[in-house]
Amino acid sequence: MIGFAGPRVIKQTIGQELPEGFQTSEFLLEHGFIDRIVERQNMKNELGKLLKIHRNTTCQEEGE
Repeated sequence: MIGFAGPRVIKQTIGQELPEGFQTSEFLLEHGFIDRIVERQNMKNELGKLLKIHRNTTCQEEGE
């Protein structure tokens, strides 16, 4: 499950029914909201790779 607020809170906030599986990683991946699902034991390594890519891209954009 992915989310900062539970389905009930979101439903009350937006005043609409939520689709089945709304906060599952599979639903979000199918709808283009995330680009990868990573096993917990691989998370540290994966986050390190993403931060390194972001850092390199940011440095190139700033002319460093």
